[in-house]
Amino acid sequence: MQNGPTATPILPICCMNNRQKGRLALFCTIFLTVVAILLGICLGSTQVSPSSFLQALFSGDVTSSAYRIVIHSRLPRVLGALLAGSALAVSGAILQAVLQNPLASPNIIGVNTGAGLAVLLCSAFFPALDYLLPLSAFLGALFSAMVIFVLAMGNGVSKITLVLTGIAMSSILGAGMNCIMILYPDAYIGASTFLVGGLSAVTLKSLRFATLYIIVGLVLAMFLRRDMNIVSLGSQSAQSLGMNVTLVRFLLILTAAILAGAAVSFAGLLGFVGLIVPHAIRFLIGNDNSFLVPASSFGGAAFVILCDLISRLAFAPYEIPVGILLSLLGGPFFIYLIIRNRSGHYD
Repeated sequence: MQNGPTATPILPICCMNNRQKGRLALFCTIFLTVVAILLGICLGSTQVSPSSFLQALFSGDVTSSAYRIVIHSRLPRVLGALLAGSALAVSGAILQAVLQNPLASPNIIGVNTGAGLAVLLCSAFFPALDYLLPLSAFLGALFSAMVIFVLAMGNGVSKITLVLTGIAMSSILGAGMNCIMILYPDAYIGASTFLVGGLSAVTLKSLRFATLYIIVGLVLAMFLRRDMNIVSLGSQSAQSLGMNVTLVRFLLILTAAILAGAAVSFAGLLGFVGLIVPHAIRFLIGNDNSFLVPASSFGGAAFVILCDLISRLAFAPYEIPVGILLSLLGGPFFIYLIIRNRSGHYD
């Protein structure tokens, strides 16, 4: 006979229901984001201890080396990675739900490129109005997203055709970007980094306006995340449940465009975040967007922060733009998704 209190057994992950898995995934992604932020700020060519970081953050001693490193270099970069990763991951999750296409992400269907073209146009014709960059990026992203949305509403359009159309649109818009850079060589300083996606030039000033757009987009996504579950069932099923499908889909596309456009305005054409992160979260917790959206937000933030840290440390004292590393990871992952579904699942 056993005396004393009985220990509560720890429920194995395989025995958890989707809601329990969702809560666990959300807790883990939040914890991982906090760890990634600390690593991103403390590690680099010059090490900064956590105590030195806190001292630099609150002391206000602008003459100390720790203050200059943290405030002018590490903190803006980590915040930029956090915002861009969160925005792009949630944007990808939304597009996959609205288009009912697991291959959809902002860079693959041309949303990022549309935002990038709009940013270059704004930089060429309104170089002094930097606060217009997030707005112009949003409008460019919205244009590309709406073209894909209209095609998705057409009858007889397969899901793989939508992806190919998005790739073709990216090529056309990319040609427009190259024309702008040739005709207006000063339109965007550091255009090569912008084209592949990078965070080395991010400053707290450049994040001011984009942060507002991203916060608005994330709030909208959180409000609409349960509607995403219904939209994912298909138009007929959603309408039978009393949903105004066209309106909800438009709001979701609008939200995805806000998030992707704002991220592109300061981070450039970062690719595959919106593809890799939602799939990784979905693999862990399933298709419930009630947990998928917030977990993707934190997971995307941690993912980009850690990738940016690797891009800074892997070839130190040199560094590569984080967009290159993301492309190296995302390209094979995209091919894997196509091979996994080569039996015609997308038609």
